[in-house]
Amino acid sequence: MKARLIYGCAALLAASQAHAQPSLSLAEAERLALEHNPRELSLKAQADALKEQAVSDGQLPDPMLKLGAMNLPTDSLSLSQEPMTQMQVGLVQRFPRGDSLKVTSARTRALSEVDTALAQAQQRRALRDVRMAWLDAYYWHRAGDTVRQSQALFTQLVDITRSRYAVGGHNQQDVINADLELDLLADRQQDYLTREQQARAALSRWVGADRAYATLPARIPGLEVATPDWNQTLQGHPEVLAEQAKVAAAQQGIQLAREAYKPGWSLDLTYGRRVGQNPSGSDRPDFVSAMVMVELPFQTGQRQDRRLAASEHRKTAAVQMRHTKLLALQQQRDDALARETQLLARIARYQDTLLPQANQNAEASINAYQADRGDFTMLMRARITELNTALQALKLRVDLAKTQAMLRYLAGEPQ
Repeated sequence: MKARLIYGCAALLAASQAHAQPSLSLAEAERLALEHNPRELSLKAQADALKEQAVSDGQLPDPMLKLGAMNLPTDSLSLSQEPMTQMQVGLVQRFPRGDSLKVTSARTRALSEVDTALAQAQQRRALRDVRMAWLDAYYWHRAGDTVRQSQALFTQLVDITRSRYAVGGHNQQDVINADLELDLLADRQQDYLTREQQARAALSRWVGADRAYATLPARIPGLEVATPDWNQTLQGHPEVLAEQAKVAAAQQGIQLAREAYKPGWSLDLTYGRRVGQNPSGSDRPDFVSAMVMVELPFQTGQRQDRRLAASEHRKTAAVQMRHTKLLALQQQRDDALARETQLLARIARYQDTLLPQANQNAEASINAYQADRGDFTMLMRARITELNTALQALKLRVDLAKTQAMLRYLAGEPQ
């Protein structure tokens, strides 16, 4: 009796929390999860940053301004004493090796595509995870309702047993067993309530604590997925596209390493102003200088060759990682499709056979008990079987929805 009282108070508290909020549909939970997904926003911002950087990476480095005095005599520091003394101003522009600017820009754009694909993958994961959390909360809430509805039937059994014992129709053991079963049922209700609260706490990560404890709809919305071209669909999965973009970035890394074999060069343009006069009395002319400096990549064995080899290994690793990711998604698809087929068959069996049989068995047992043709143990076993069958049917429907949520994660949302 004490256990039932504790459960009743807890159930009332949970009900008051739930009814204080409007109903939380799965569609609304999905919307809230997408609106509050900082990981996706972070990846999108990183992708935007890399797109901007790609433009910058393709530009020539800033020219350098050169200012100075040349051939200044140390005895007088006069600008007019020596004919070679001049004040110089010039510009130096460096030109990187080969097409390294173009390749570096392409590599950065490929890296931005990695983060763009990862942001799309994060969006899919958010939808998958919020659906799983919502379905967990739904299951424990509906399981608690199912047990709560059965409690009324078990209470009737207890009342019937006590009445028949009072008139000498049954022994005291039946009354004790009836009370025990009812208290065990109350304990199960308390356990389900605890699990529901835990599931709603997990759901609050996606929808916020103010919405996680709202009432839930009576039915599970459909999450069926139309059969796609799985080969093409998985090839276009964001996680695979992210790995493919990494392969493209690695390929650009190889090209960048090859550009390192080409010489870089710099252009130096300098204007030198001179003061004073020549011995003939004429003004000294100013000077203009132009200079080209070229890098000489002669010894490449320990630098360029090693960098090229490292870049090729990085591409090989990226290709293998893409293959590994695709295989993992294919395995998840195969597991989910097999699980969906089995669950559909089991749900049909429960709906067509097991649930009707359990209900009929329970009704036959109570009629036999009331007519003194059956014992109490058989009656309680029939009612518990009816309850467990209903709970298992509910779990199968929720498991099917979870499996379909996984298939949606793999196939993408229907357009």
